[in-house]
Amino acid sequence: MHIKHLIIVALLSIVGVAQAAPDVIYSKRSLYRNITVTDDGEMICMQFASRGYYTSQQSCQFKDDPDELVFDYTRMSFVGLLVNPQPERILVVGLGGGSIPRTFDTLFPDAQIDVVEIDPAVVDVAERFFGFKEGGNVDVTVKDARVFVKQAGIFGQEYDYIVLDAFNGDYIPAHLMTKEWLEECRKILSDDGVLVANTFSVSQLYHNESATYEAAFGWLLNVKQNAGNRIILTGNMEPVSRGELIAAAEPMDASRYEAFGFTPEWLAESSTDEVDWNRDATVLTDQYAPVNILQGRE
Repeated sequence: MHIKHLIIVALLSIVGVAQAAPDVIYSKRSLYRNITVTDDGEMICMQFASRGYYTSQQSCQFKDDPDELVFDYTRMSFVGLLVNPQPERILVVGLGGGSIPRTFDTLFPDAQIDVVEIDPAVVDVAERFFGFKEGGNVDVTVKDARVFVKQAGIFGQEYDYIVLDAFNGDYIPAHLMTKEWLEECRKILSDDGVLVANTFSVSQLYHNESATYEAAFGWLLNVKQNAGNRIILTGNMEPVSRGELIAAAEPMDASRYEAFGFTPEWLAESSTDEVDWNRDATVLTDQYAPVNILQGRE
């Protein structure tokens, strides 16, 4: 990663946005949220605001190096490659600026990459401002992810790698956080299929969310670089340890991934075996998922 980019990312990690007020180059009120695109000279960023007064950074892209991933959580989304290094069918839930499917497409040009995004306005912004392109082996479906995954299960579709990265401006939609939803995702995973999920590591929701993933899959491993985001790693395989990830990373060709801002070794070392959640926390279900209330508790 370039020194300039390291400084920018450090500032984003501390304050969440760039220090200088960026130019707003696009704004739209979609069916689901307010979408804003800003340009600060170094980066183009997409923000969501679902309640008008709270804005969350969804995706950023370096203008001089679009391939390099800006945020730690985006880079950590590829930790599943240490478990399943050659996925042939990939599902990405939540498009944002399109950096995750675009990176998968570059790394695995022969893989089928399906993206499901509920908001057509997000697809339009990703194509207009972030260089995302549908076509070839990359298909985008505009649909609620819960419906998409349910239908995929009915038709017997399977994926080797699933990325859950759906945010609405507040947090993850409640119906995409329940045990039933995760069990539906597990149903469409291949026998050695891996699932990674971008979530937060703050508030009491952390414990409920962790307990829910553990209830659905039987195990999870946390991948973290800062206090804001974490990646949950799980899947249909036997539980994986940090040591096993480090061993898997060692023979991998780091140069293949450096252009995107990460290496297999960095991914493995970002993982932790620590169980830092309350295993007795209430599991989120379709009948009990008070996400907004729990997320608000400190």
